[in-house]
Amino acid sequence: MKYIVLLGDGMADEPLDELGGKTPLEFARTPRMDALAKAGETGMMETVPKGYHPGSDVDNLSVFGYDPTVCYGGRSPLEAASMGVDLASEDVAFRLNLVTILPHYGKLYMEDFSAGHIATEEARELIDCLEEELGGGEFRFYPGVSYRHLMVWKNGRDRLQFTPPHDLTHQSIENHLPKGDGADELINLMTSSQMLFNNHPVNLRRKMAGQLPANSIWLWGHGRAPHMESMRKKFGITGAVISAVDLIKGIGVCAGLDVIEVPGATGYIDTNYVGKAEAALDALKTRDFVYLHVEAPDEAAHAGNLEDKIAAIETFDEKVVGTVVDGLPALGDYRVLVLPDHPTPVRKMTHTLDPVPYILYGSGGEFPAVGRVSGYSEKQASATGIHLNRGHEMMKRFFS
Repeated sequence: MKYIVLLGDGMADEPLDELGGKTPLEFARTPRMDALAKAGETGMMETVPKGYHPGSDVDNLSVFGYDPTVCYGGRSPLEAASMGVDLASEDVAFRLNLVTILPHYGKLYMEDFSAGHIATEEARELIDCLEEELGGGEFRFYPGVSYRHLMVWKNGRDRLQFTPPHDLTHQSIENHLPKGDGADELINLMTSSQMLFNNHPVNLRRKMAGQLPANSIWLWGHGRAPHMESMRKKFGITGAVISAVDLIKGIGVCAGLDVIEVPGATGYIDTNYVGKAEAALDALKTRDFVYLHVEAPDEAAHAGNLEDKIAAIETFDEKVVGTVVDGLPALGDYRVLVLPDHPTPVRKMTHTLDPVPYILYGSGGEFPAVGRVSGYSEKQASATGIHLNRGHEMMKRFFS
């Protein structure tokens, strides 16, 4: 038996007047997911335990089959695992975004949480500058992909509060700087980065080209190293993870999965959808399970771009779901789980706590359709009356 999770990050949404009261997922042309929904089980699933923030870290841990209330220790330690950065017990890891902050009426505003989706090569120059000027002691800086990077605070403090930068788009940052024990040190780092980046060659070139400058860092998502048992021990399976996002790859590393790198996987709407799908099919030839993650719908929603979100959902359906489902029969019996990790409403531009619609399909008819479902959407999934309150328990059914 082969098992695959196809996760379209942030696909779920809310009804929009401009779409005639439909959600982007309901409005988008998704014939491949619709067909799976009609043939398999469709329902709603809660991925965020009560009292937790609906971040991709918590949500994806649930989808992987891990109870966040037991194993969650913060987002950045998972990203550190993906980047090969070993954390000592006294280390605290932080997600470091390269962002664009601009003045407006005497205040500073978050213009873009991704600095215009800065290229990885440009970003590395800026992170190297941070390490050279501010690193080497209690703070260390590690380059990642595009705007997503890592800082480690040796003997650091973790009783802190942060606001994710994607929750602040076009808002004043005045009341959202780090708070708590150690906040002054972190604010000082952020201010120092602004002075270093102001006339950095990377930003001078970006301004000349009419691009947004990466003129500050933003620290958030802190935590200490997690303790997770492998999926082999937990479920008795071997597997791999495919994603452009360090967070998802880091969960895979902590779960004992192989990380498969796909050329052209960007974590944005221009990602290599077909390459990811083909890599997943190839990985299943020698493994039991693949977790295939596509970030594009979430990125579009965070930017408030409805057109891009619909396009990302449609492309995910055609090039990822379609390619995988067409190739799976050659590998024998299989099961497919299709879902988002959380809703990212395009009008709110951030994650919400609402449950997500899922499709559970088995080639042997293990998960028969319940009720009349004409396609895949939040409305259709909710109408079946199937509701899984503890999302991390889905994997037990999937592998059973």
